[in-house]
Amino acid sequence: MAIPLTLITLVALPFLAALMIALLHDASRAVHSGIAGGASALGLGLLVMLAGPVIGGDVPSASWQWVPSLGLDLTLMVDPLGLMFAGLILGIGLLVVIFAHFYLYAGEATGRFFASLMLFQGAMLGIVIAGNVLLLLVFWELTSLSSFLLIGFWQHKAEARQGARMALAITSGGGLALIGGMVVLGLIAGSFDLATILERGDMVRASPLYPVMLGLILLGCFTKSAQFPFHFWLPHAMAAPTPVSAYLHSATMVKAGVFLLARLWPVLAGTEAFTVIVSSVGLVTMVFGAGVALFRHDLKSILAYSTISQLGLLVMLLGFSLEMAALAAVLHILNHAAFKAALFMSAGIVEHETGTRDIRRLGGLAKVMPITALIATLAAASMAGLPPLGGFISKELMLYQTPDLVLLGLPWLVPALATIGATLSVGYSLRLARHLFFGQPREAEPYARAHDPGFGMWAAPAVLTLLAVLLGLIPMLLAGPLVGAVAGAVIGGAVPEFDLALWHGVNLALILSLIAVVGGVLLLWQHARLLEMWERARLPDAKRIFEATLGFTNTWVRKAIVATHTPSLQRMLLASFAVIVALVIDGALVGGGVFTGTRLGLPASAPAIIAWVLLIAATAAVVNDSRNRFRVLIYISVIGLIVSLAFAQLSAPDLALTQISVEVVTILLLLLALNLLPKDPPLLSAAPRKWRDGALAIVGGVLIGGVAWAMLTRDPGASIAAYHLANAKPGGGGTNVVNVILVDFRAFDTLGEIIVLGIAGLGIFALLDTTAVGAAGARLRRWREDMPHSPERHPMMLLMASRIVLPLTLTVGIFLFLRGHNQPGGGFIAALVVAIAFLVQYLAAGFDWSDARRRFSEHRLIAWGVLTAMATGLGAVVFGANFLTSTFDYFTLPLIGEFELASAMLFDVGVFLTVFGAVMLALAQLSHIAQRAARAHAATLADVSHEERAP
Repeated sequence: MAIPLTLITLVALPFLAALMIALLHDASRAVHSGIAGGASALGLGLLVMLAGPVIGGDVPSASWQWVPSLGLDLTLMVDPLGLMFAGLILGIGLLVVIFAHFYLYAGEATGRFFASLMLFQGAMLGIVIAGNVLLLLVFWELTSLSSFLLIGFWQHKAEARQGARMALAITSGGGLALIGGMVVLGLIAGSFDLATILERGDMVRASPLYPVMLGLILLGCFTKSAQFPFHFWLPHAMAAPTPVSAYLHSATMVKAGVFLLARLWPVLAGTEAFTVIVSSVGLVTMVFGAGVALFRHDLKSILAYSTISQLGLLVMLLGFSLEMAALAAVLHILNHAAFKAALFMSAGIVEHETGTRDIRRLGGLAKVMPITALIATLAAASMAGLPPLGGFISKELMLYQTPDLVLLGLPWLVPALATIGATLSVGYSLRLARHLFFGQPREAEPYARAHDPGFGMWAAPAVLTLLAVLLGLIPMLLAGPLVGAVAGAVIGGAVPEFDLALWHGVNLALILSLIAVVGGVLLLWQHARLLEMWERARLPDAKRIFEATLGFTNTWVRKAIVATHTPSLQRMLLASFAVIVALVIDGALVGGGVFTGTRLGLPASAPAIIAWVLLIAATAAVVNDSRNRFRVLIYISVIGLIVSLAFAQLSAPDLALTQISVEVVTILLLLLALNLLPKDPPLLSAAPRKWRDGALAIVGGVLIGGVAWAMLTRDPGASIAAYHLANAKPGGGGTNVVNVILVDFRAFDTLGEIIVLGIAGLGIFALLDTTAVGAAGARLRRWREDMPHSPERHPMMLLMASRIVLPLTLTVGIFLFLRGHNQPGGGFIAALVVAIAFLVQYLAAGFDWSDARRRFSEHRLIAWGVLTAMATGLGAVVFGANFLTSTFDYFTLPLIGEFELASAMLFDVGVFLTVFGAVMLALAQLSHIAQRAARAHAATLADVSHEERAP
C-alpha cells in the first residue's frame, strides 16, 4: 500500500468505525465492539508495517493542500515519537475495546459508547501523526469534545455530568491558549509545517515573542496533562466508565500534553525559562499528586491522583532539558501506559465483582480473586518502582538525572523532592495492593460476592501487566531500539549511549531508590496516624474553588448583561441606527461623500412601479393589522412574492426560486403553528410610543435605504464575476454559475452554511422540546382551541388534492435537483420543494395521520447530509486533489445519449439532505407540540365530562 494511502487510512479508520457504529446503533454489543476492535486491529497492523522503516530512520509522510492561504495543509507523518504513541493508542485501544465488551452491562448504550471511543481514538491518532501544527490543533480540540462525551457517558449521574463539564472547561480553555501559542510559533518560524518548525529551533528561541509563545503552549500542555494547579479535573473525570478511564488516563488524553512537550522539545527546550517552569511544575505535581493519592479511599481516585503524580514525573523529566532525562521520559511513558491501564482495568474488575470501589470495605480478595490479585499486584509493584519490573528501571533513570538540575540555587532540592515523590508512590502503591488483596476482609458483603471474572475480562489487563514485567526483565531486547529511536526524535539529534538494565551497580540512583522503598513501607505502617493528621488539615478543595470561580464569573457576566442589555426592541434598534448614522457620517467626511456612485439604475417600468406600490402597501398593512396573525401571514406572503418576482426581473432565476420556496415553507410552517397561538395577541404600545416607534422606523428605513443606494450605485472595481462566468463550464462542468459557485468554487463556504443550518435545526428541536416541561408545559396543558373550525376537520377536497400533489411535487423536486448544475435549481431549492410536499400533507391530513406515516429520522437526515458533503471533499483528498475539489466527465447510455456526471452532485445531495432534514425537524417538533396539546385538551374534556356525570 502506498505511503499516502496508508497514512490517511490509519487516521480515517477510527472515524469510519465511529460512523458505522453510529449507523448501527441498534445492533448488538458484539457488533459494536467487533467494529471498534476490528478498526483498532487493522490500524495496528498498518502501523506494524511502518515500524521497521521508521525505527530504521525513515519518516513516512504525505501532504495535501487544504487551505493554502492559511498555511493549513493536511500533512501526516510517522516518526519514531508518533509511532510509539500511535502504537499505544491503537494497542491499548484494542485491549480496552475487548475489556469494555465484557465490562458493560446489557442494556447500556454500547453504540454511543463505542462510537465515542472510536471518535476519540481517531482524534488522538491525528494529534500524534499530524505534520502541520494547525492540523494538530484541530485534532486537539476534537479530543476535548470526544472525551466530554466519554466522561459524561452515564448521563443519569450528576457526578458524570459535572466531571465532563469540568474536563471540557479546563482542557478547552487550555486549548484556546494553545491555539494562540501555535499561531505565534508558526509566525516566528515562518511556517506551520512541523518538520520545518523543528529545524528552526534557534530562530524560535531567539525571537522576542518566545516567552509569550512558550507561556501559551505550556498552558495548553499543563491543562491537558492535569498539571498543578489544573489537576483537579482528572479525579472528577473518574465518573466515567472504567474502560474510559483506562484508555483516556493511561496512554491517550492525559499524555497529549506530554506528547506535545516531547514533540516541540527541540524548539522549546534549552532555555532557562523552559527548564525552570516545566521542571518546577512537574516536580510540584509529582509530589502533590502522590501525597493526595496516599490518603484517598476510592480505587479510581487513588489511581487518578497517582496518574497526576506520574504525569508530573514525565513533565519534570522533559523540563530538565537533558538528553538522558528525555530518554528516561520516553521509557517511563511506555511503563506508565502498561501498568496504569492494567490497574484501571483491575479496579473495574473489583468494582464489577464486589459492587464497591471503597478500599475501606475490601480486603483479603486474593483468596477469592487470585488472578485479579496477581495482575493488579504486579502492576502496582511496577508503579511503585520495585524490581524486577519496568517501573524500577525508569524510576532509577529519573533519580539518576535529578542531581544535574539546580533550582533556587540549591543542588539538593530536586533530588530530595524527587525522592519524596518516589517514596509517596511506593506508599500509595503498597497501600492499594495490601488493602485490596491481603489481610482480612473488612466487610462480609463485598467479600461474599467477589470472584474472578471470565477470561475475556481479565485477559486485557493480564497482557498489559505481562508487558510491565517484560519491560523489567528484558528491557533492551523488548524496548531498546524503540526507546533509542524515539529519544532521538525528541532530542532532534544523536542519542547518548545508554543501557536499560536492572543492575548498574551501587550508585546514587540505587541509594535514593532504596530510601524510597523503605520510606514507602514506613508510610504504610504509619498510615492510620498520618490519615488522622491529613483529615484534620482541611486542605482547600479544588472542586469548590472551581465551582466558586465559575459562579463568580457567571454572576459578574449576568451583571454586565443587565447593565448593557435591554429587553426593549426599540432601544436595540435605536443603538443600531446610531451606529449606522455614525458610519454614514464617517463615509461622508473621510471617504469623500456617501452618494457619490456613478452607476446608473434601471428605468422604472409600469410593472416595477405597481410592485413597489404593492410592497409598500403590504408592509403598511402588516404594521396596521399586526394583531390579526392570519391576515399578517397573507401580507407577508405578498411581500415575499414581490421580492421573488424582483429577483426574476433582475435575471436571477435561482434566487427567485430559492426566495419563493423559502416563503412557501415559512408560511406553511407558520400556518401550522398558528393554531397553537392565542387568537388575540397582547395589547401593543400606547399611542405616544407608537408615534415614537414610527419615527424611528422611518429614520432607520431611510438610513438603510441610503446605505443600500450608496453601495449599489458605486463602481465595485474589479469583479470576480468574470472569472466565475468564464470558468463555470470548463472548471466546474456546469452552465448554472450560481450552482457551480455553491458546490464547487465556494463549496467550503456552503459546507459551513449547511453545518450552521443543521445546528439551527437542532436548536429549533431543543427549543420546541422545552414546551413539554416547566412554565411552557403548564401553558400547553391549559391550551384550548379558540379558533372556529369547519364542520369537516380535514376537508375532503384538500385531502384528495394533497394526495395528487404529493407525487407531482416530488417529481418537480427531483427534476430541479438533477438540472441544477446547468439550469436554475439545485439541492437547496429541491429540498425546499420536497419539504413543501410534506408540509401540505400535514396541513391537509393533520399531524397524527402524517406522523404515523413518516418513515425517516430528521436527525439522521441532517447527519447524513453533513457527512455526505464532507465525504465528497475527502474523496478529492484521497485522489490527491484539494479538499472539496470537484471533477466531471461525460458518459453515453443507449436511448439516453450523452450526459454529464459531476462529483459536485454528491455534495449537492448533502445540501439536499441537510436542508430537508432541518425543515422536517421543525415540522416534526410542531407536530409533537400539537399532539401533546391535543392530548392535554382531550384529558381535560374527559375530566369535565366525568365531573358532569358524577352525582
